[in-house]
Amino acid sequence: MRSWDDYADLLKGGDSLLDQTVAPVDEQLRADLHRQLAMNLSQGYFLFFQADPDYPEFVPFENSAFLLQPNPDSVYYYARVDGSGTYRVTGERGTCPVVGFATGANMMGTTDAPGKGLGNYDIDALTLDAQGRFDVIFSAERPQGHDGDWLFLNPSADFILVRQFSYDWGRETDLRIAIERLDAAPRPRPRMSPAEVDARMEGMALYAKRLSMVAMGAVRRPHDGGFVNKMHIHTFQEMGNGQDWPQAYFEMAFDIAADEALVIESDLPETRPYWNVQVIDGLWNQVDVLYHQSSLNGATAKVDGDGRFRAVLTAEDPGYANWLATGGHRFGLLIGRWYRCSSQPTPQIVRMKAHEVAGYLGERSPRITPEERAATLRDRLIQSQLRRKW
Repeated sequence: MRSWDDYADLLKGGDSLLDQTVAPVDEQLRADLHRQLAMNLSQGYFLFFQADPDYPEFVPFENSAFLLQPNPDSVYYYARVDGSGTYRVTGERGTCPVVGFATGANMMGTTDAPGKGLGNYDIDALTLDAQGRFDVIFSAERPQGHDGDWLFLNPSADFILVRQFSYDWGRETDLRIAIERLDAAPRPRPRMSPAEVDARMEGMALYAKRLSMVAMGAVRRPHDGGFVNKMHIHTFQEMGNGQDWPQAYFEMAFDIAADEALVIESDLPETRPYWNVQVIDGLWNQVDVLYHQSSLNGATAKVDGDGRFRAVLTAEDPGYANWLATGGHRFGLLIGRWYRCSSQPTPQIVRMKAHEVAGYLGERSPRITPEERAATLRDRLIQSQLRRKW
């Protein structure tokens, strides 16, 4: 059994990750990286110590505390599984617009090799009773004699992920969910052996750095692809998006001066069950979800009279309802999602001085008073906290 100092040694070298970033490096970014590594360690405890394929439960994954990119509208839960096992998942769907399962292997950061998606399932395809309750078996083969809901679990899978996307934060009813393994006899969970604790400690320490390396690569990809202050569509098919999870992303790196703004303009799909846009920093973290209007979605965004969506990315409030706050970041990513939409428009970007925004937008987009903004931000703060994250 190694000493605590030995595990601390595994964390050394974190600052060298800055060599891989395309974000401008200064003391602020170094501090942001240190915070991210601490965040990764906190998240790693759940993934390495509380997630067990023999004694499964859904543990917190991404949310407004664990900030790595995914989505400020979403709460993710992670359960470690054995692809050869049989698992029963039960619960109540709730009222959020999007709830689904993803199965895969090697969740990002948990191993050196990149993760792979192995199948997605919309919870609305299950049998739901009048209260939205469900009961489904995950396994490689349908259990003999089982005539209820069953979903294929690839033998290579080592996790089941739950995605829940909210529109009206805190006012929708959250998912309730539980998991149990059926092919192993129920028994008390034994005390972890020294060897098992050692392996999990090592995995958690390595995870902290691996996850930040994934984040650096995610920012580098659009940047190096030439999509700086210019949008493109990306499907993330390598992460499992496809026919069973039809979601496309519009994304770009932004790089603006403190006195500049980007105006985002887009057509909207005729059919759009769920869409959003969010601001991400240069390390692939969500920009402060609770205290900044750093995201908009199909419920909170205001659509202009001509049917188009227009928003302003800038550091200071431009006086328009669709403000996307940078949170003090001059470099980062802007990412949006079209989920099950009838089309996938690519938004256009116009760069200008912040004081030119009013002249450019005029009355085409709805304005907002300081009092209305304060009320909007307060509502965002309260309703975000009312969502279940843990």
